[in-house]
Amino acid sequence: MARIQDRTLGTMNPVIGIALLLSVLQMSRGQKVTSLTACLVDQNLRLDCRYENKTNSPIQHEFSLTREKKKHVLAGTLGVPEHTYRSRTSVTGNLNIKVLTLANFTTKDEGTYACELRVSGQSPTTSSQNVSVLRDKLVKCGGISLLVQNTSWLLLLLISLSLFQAMDFISL
Repeated sequence: MARIQDRTLGTMNPVIGIALLLSVLQMSRGQKVTSLTACLVDQNLRLDCRYENKTNSPIQHEFSLTREKKKHVLAGTLGVPEHTYRSRTSVTGNLNIKVLTLANFTTKDEGTYACELRVSGQSPTTSSQNVSVLRDKLVKCGGISLLVQNTSWLLLLLISLSLFQAMDFISL
């Protein structure tokens, strides 16, 4: 009986081994950018970089703008921000969001914005997202537009149903 147990433990299915390895690697990644949204606050561009944080290691970040095939680092701890943007940018954040504010946003600042995060460590992992920003296509931050931009459709549906029920449009 002991011989049968040794044999079954010694020949693990390679598919199961690969699945276990992938799940461990996925858990060790640490962070993942989940969304990058852009909106206007007065004359300032606001970029919200939301991410999942699954690590206690420091997370480095970089906001950049690609315009005419040239990358411009705006702010962050990964690359060196360009001098022309240093006085116009500020970055705030907490555990799951980094927010870049670019003051006095004009059509000259249009392009593809990126948020890149990297977890420090022996094998650094990187996650990023891009958003194309055109001044005349930007929504104003706040109110319904920000709610729609950053909330899943299911949550919006549930909120809407509650409002309709409260106003006696429907009864559940």
